[in-house]
Amino acid sequence: MCAALTVAATGCGREPSPASGTQSEAGPATAAYAGVTELPEALASDGTTITVGDPQAQTVVHLYEDPRCPVVAEFESTGAKVIRSQTVSRQVRTDYTLASFKDARLGGDGSKRAVNALRAALEAQRFTEYHAVLVESQAEVERSGGYTTERLLDLAARVPGLRSETFDTAVTTMKYADFVTASQTAYRHTGDDPLGPGTPAVTINAKMVPEQVYGNIFEEDLAADLLNTIRKNPGTWQLHRS
Repeated sequence: MCAALTVAATGCGREPSPASGTQSEAGPATAAYAGVTELPEALASDGTTITVGDPQAQTVVHLYEDPRCPVVAEFESTGAKVIRSQTVSRQVRTDYTLASFKDARLGGDGSKRAVNALRAALEAQRFTEYHAVLVESQAEVERSGGYTTERLLDLAARVPGLRSETFDTAVTTMKYADFVTASQTAYRHTGDDPLGPGTPAVTINAKMVPEQVYGNIFEEDLAADLLNTIRKNPGTWQLHRS
């Protein structure tokens, strides 16, 4: 169920209520990654969080996403571009918790299969690229049968170096089914709502983006303003207005 969050945007499941380097406060500039293909990717020690980018980045953005949520696709085509850019420039580390609650609402098991395939892509160090392909293809996929095994493999072929016997077997056998379940549980345990915070949900340095500025994450300029303000003044959500 999608319900209003703010005047600016809605989220799935919620109820109303290129730079050469980056200069930190603590030291000299660090060279940016050459692009998304260079980003480090790992599974965190909690067994569910997927981490992307410089482990020492000053700002940590944690995204909670269901691959079938259309608002996630909207977010990934807007404000998430800023997060990706700042992850490449080492200003941000991006963490992901992947939910799969949309299957119960839309039918089928596409979210679960997509999350399993994303976990398999992480093993191949192609999570970021495959995630982008899945989100960009979401609307088309939903109109034509959803995230089936065949469709997930076809989409993986768009990511150089991803398709392999290991990856294909993991996708077809749902190798990471336990991860899918654990990741959905971690999502549900985030925030105060027992069903989870809705997707996309975003925390910055472990603080959930509050509803009064939630719509800003769907605007590239405002998302950049929010991240830059927090970087300069950790702990504050006050935006500088021009």
